[in-house]
Amino acid sequence: MPDKHIVYHIPVCPFSQRLEILLALRGQEDAVEFRVVDITKPRDPELLAKTRGTTALPVLETPDGTILKESLVILRYLDEVIEGPSLRRSDPAEHAIESMLVAQEGPFTMAGYMFVMNRDPDQRGSHLEKLLSLYRSMDDFLKAHSTEGPFLFDSFGLAEAVFTPMFKRFWFLDYYEDFELPDTPDYARVRQWKEACMAHDATKQVSKEEIVKLYYDYALGAGNGALVEGRKVSSFAFDPPWQARPWPPKDKYSTSASDAELGLVA
Repeated sequence: MPDKHIVYHIPVCPFSQRLEILLALRGQEDAVEFRVVDITKPRDPELLAKTRGTTALPVLETPDGTILKESLVILRYLDEVIEGPSLRRSDPAEHAIESMLVAQEGPFTMAGYMFVMNRDPDQRGSHLEKLLSLYRSMDDFLKAHSTEGPFLFDSFGLAEAVFTPMFKRFWFLDYYEDFELPDTPDYARVRQWKEACMAHDATKQVSKEEIVKLYYDYALGAGNGALVEGRKVSSFAFDPPWQARPWPPKDKYSTSASDAELGLVA
């Protein structure tokens, strides 16, 4: 059995970053051992045995061998067992409010990923409006429950840890879709929240360059390490490292870069 908590993860995964943010906020980065899984290769049979055949990550293994799945489950568990002040609000009504905001994350995440993976230029407008409508919904929620700002309550908490990794992954929309929030009153509060979340010192685990380069294949409709037609190396490959690669082309609709053009082969 492990002598500490182990998280099996993809380093750039937003669901794993939620856990890293929690540990950074506590100053407990060494309290959990992170073990990297290469999603461009078949899963290790030993890991599959632990997860009973499921491949979704992250997965946490406790010191007694218990396996926990789903990032929000793992986040709430670590919030209780890692030393330090809780992310979740202690007041029942406040915790209910933050839970209502957290419940909006699923549709928001889905809309962003569907937008970046869209290959039909004629559908771009509908994807854009879907994402903007979700931003407006969050703006309305924050105005109703948090007029002061910038965070939902007085400090970076559970809702911020849940949403910030998605805000950062959506850098791929800024790059590949020229996405930006309109400068109008119906986005003002959510913009303030988003910017405060992304600027927090505990959320610096990833960079825009890293996200744009690693998620290039998502922009071509191929996710989770799947290969784009005509390519032999995934943009999620560990070698060569993303820092040594050129920026991919911004045009995702009429251009598909080769492995060589992406710096994925010597």
